[in-house]
Amino acid sequence: MGWAYHPPPFITGDVMDFDPQRICIIKPSALGDVAQTLPLLPVLKRRFPQASIAWVINRELLDLVAGHPNVDDVIPFARRDGWREFWRLLRTLRSRQFDLVFDLQGLLRTGLMTRATGAHWRVGMQTAREGAHLACHITIPDTSRAVPAHERNWRVAEWLGLGDMPRQAFVATTDAERAWVQAQLADLPRSVIGIHPGAKWETKRWPAEKFAEVALRAVRACGGSVVVVGGKGDVALGEQIAQSITTAGFSVVNLAGRTSLKQLAELLRSIDVLVSNDSGPLHLAAELGTPVVGVYTCTSPVISGPAGVGHELVATHVACAAGYHKICPHSGDRHLACFEDLATDRVAAALLRSLNRIAARARSA
Repeated sequence: MGWAYHPPPFITGDVMDFDPQRICIIKPSALGDVAQTLPLLPVLKRRFPQASIAWVINRELLDLVAGHPNVDDVIPFARRDGWREFWRLLRTLRSRQFDLVFDLQGLLRTGLMTRATGAHWRVGMQTAREGAHLACHITIPDTSRAVPAHERNWRVAEWLGLGDMPRQAFVATTDAERAWVQAQLADLPRSVIGIHPGAKWETKRWPAEKFAEVALRAVRACGGSVVVVGGKGDVALGEQIAQSITTAGFSVVNLAGRTSLKQLAELLRSIDVLVSNDSGPLHLAAELGTPVVGVYTCTSPVISGPAGVGHELVATHVACAAGYHKICPHSGDRHLACFEDLATDRVAAALLRSLNRIAARARSA
């Protein structure tokens, strides 16, 4: 065990008989992190076509991987279940007799999961903390926190010799889920602008009125309509934005709190562009091929930006920018100064650039 990089036999070719039959990805959360890991599934299937692939994932995110053609087994995990259920999970992992395990979360609990598998090859990243690296035989090089998150995940593909494969993410949806999404969008004029105003951190939640102003500037300039997305905690924000757009006489649908995870994925795949805080839906949309306009108040668009091209990422200029503070460290006039610093003019201009590119592609198609 330890930090040293020792290429396994299936990389170096020194031992040609290593052929893992059972592979496990341990990446329980969060939405954006899981979304950025999805492109590794076709890579693993290409490299090990005969192997079965399992994924350990939080229950609330299970639908992201359920039904994926390259996932043979989904192993649910929930922190709130307590230690008794956690030990049961560890026994389950041990019983599956995995040959190759990737701990792509790198925390104490995932390190325990990784160690419990007893797999012959256990692989982790340099970002591992809380002692999680002790459960791994191998640490993939160049996966420190200085490396953008989506690139860190893709280091697995490069390490397997398949870094030149196209980056492809897929979320399986049913005919009913696709029909539901199309019904929501059926009467909306294109282009459809998605707005996601929510985020878990207070420092990421750019004000709803600013999102509404950005959306209104875009539809006044280019036409189109707006769809608001988010979780149950974003319903009020969605209503606020929808009211502003309706009052101005434009088409809007508030779907915040109304979508399942698979419906959300299908919706993000079907709209034209998403304007969002640095959040899970932003990364899911980007991985599914939808351009995004990212609003970065307290995180870095370089380190935490989405994969792919054609995105517009707008960041604050305050002194504590990219400080990754979940709660604003300032009080008084400086409290959440990043919200005021990140002007609607800049985000609206970014959205208009994105819409103009979409229109240009449509004309040339």
